[in-house]
Amino acid sequence: MKKQQAPVKKNETVTLTFEDLTHEGNGVGKINGYPLFVPYGLPGEEAIVKVIKVNKNFGYGKLLEVKKKSKDRVEPPCNVFYKCGGCQIQHMSYDLQLQMKHNQVRNVMKKIAHLEHVPVHPVLGMKDPWRYRNKVQIPVGEKDGELITGFYRMRSHDIIDDMETCVVQDELNDRAVHAVRRIANRLGIEAYDEENHRGVLRHIMVRTGQETGDTMIVLVTRTEHLPHEEELVRELTETFPHVKSIVHNINDRRTNVILGRKSKVIWGEEHIYDTIGDIRFAISAHSFYQVNPPQTKVLYEKALEFANIDKDDVVIDAYCGIGTISLFLARKAKKVYGVEVVPEAIRDAKNNAALNGIENVEFVVGEAEKVMPEWKEQGLDPDVIVVDPPRKGCDPAFLQAMIEMEPKRIVYVSCNPSTMARDLRILEDGGYETKEVQPVDMFPQSMHVEAVVKLELQVSN
Repeated sequence: MKKQQAPVKKNETVTLTFEDLTHEGNGVGKINGYPLFVPYGLPGEEAIVKVIKVNKNFGYGKLLEVKKKSKDRVEPPCNVFYKCGGCQIQHMSYDLQLQMKHNQVRNVMKKIAHLEHVPVHPVLGMKDPWRYRNKVQIPVGEKDGELITGFYRMRSHDIIDDMETCVVQDELNDRAVHAVRRIANRLGIEAYDEENHRGVLRHIMVRTGQETGDTMIVLVTRTEHLPHEEELVRELTETFPHVKSIVHNINDRRTNVILGRKSKVIWGEEHIYDTIGDIRFAISAHSFYQVNPPQTKVLYEKALEFANIDKDDVVIDAYCGIGTISLFLARKAKKVYGVEVVPEAIRDAKNNAALNGIENVEFVVGEAEKVMPEWKEQGLDPDVIVVDPPRKGCDPAFLQAMIEMEPKRIVYVSCNPSTMARDLRILEDGGYETKEVQPVDMFPQSMHVEAVVKLELQVSN
């Protein structure tokens, strides 16, 4: 049988009308039924496209010129948007971003979970979808004898040295990064050289409590010694009176992981504080803490609504992290049990419970799929299980353990719609009914979307 040829060739220039968007935000157009995926193309636009890759069933193109523009095309406010790749969809109106994310969740519910009749509500977005991130981790390099800071170019480790600001970062973080770079440059502190594993300053990390205004600056070096430490600290604290903590982190490994294992506070406190709703959190250099607290509150309020907890309910919070959801649940429940594999996160969770005077929680280090069967053997009979897994979704053994515990309700919080849909199918086959899905936009200007799902145990006749 003769192999069918694609109707386009590599490096060919074609005129294309975009019909749709992929879940990554790429425009999709067809040439004689053959799909081409093109970054920055928007539905309804006619464009001139260069074909850069041809596969058997689809190809990729590069946008050369937009002949007919969509009403949803906007000018990205970031001066390095087309170089950076940290945000992927600044060229879309915010309405279109929310519509794309809604379609993404609906599509996986239909194609992967086979649950097309389950209501997927419109995405809960932000009033102001800019400057929402409370943490920045930015690499340090050198150019023409001067220190530079900036995110990496797409698919590279080249620092974008003309990055003036990051429009999704808290402005305090932006200003603190610039100050560290300026002061370190004047003091002659060397940048880390990734290729030769030499030099000193690798990354600058800044965290800000959006409700409190507390700021922590973390200086990540290859070396145990931070040159001109006293002078650097003095100038930073004089420049930024809201800085509450300066931490020196040592990462002497050849690695893409930003923070090393060893940290020491060189000025101020070990923690800064922030609040989500009326719950206070202590945040250290290594703490996992949601980068968009206002939307985290929206997400957790929806999880609480779906959990429908009363004062007699026992709840398990699997993959509990630093106890963020657990503490919200504990305000309503009789008892909450949290389980998480990362020991440092459980330590933070216990500290946060104590900080808020919440005593009806118990946190355990371990893998949820191993801990939960032990709890079942001990007679723990949860009314509700809340699960917030990593992007890879739930371990099959965990899903089975959850099904065997037979809670009345399951609330699934997801940061990856595809793995969420896969897991929902397993829970449906295990006797649960998916009632509704609420997507939440935690990361405006990027392709990512979170969702909260309500499931109920089906009662056999």
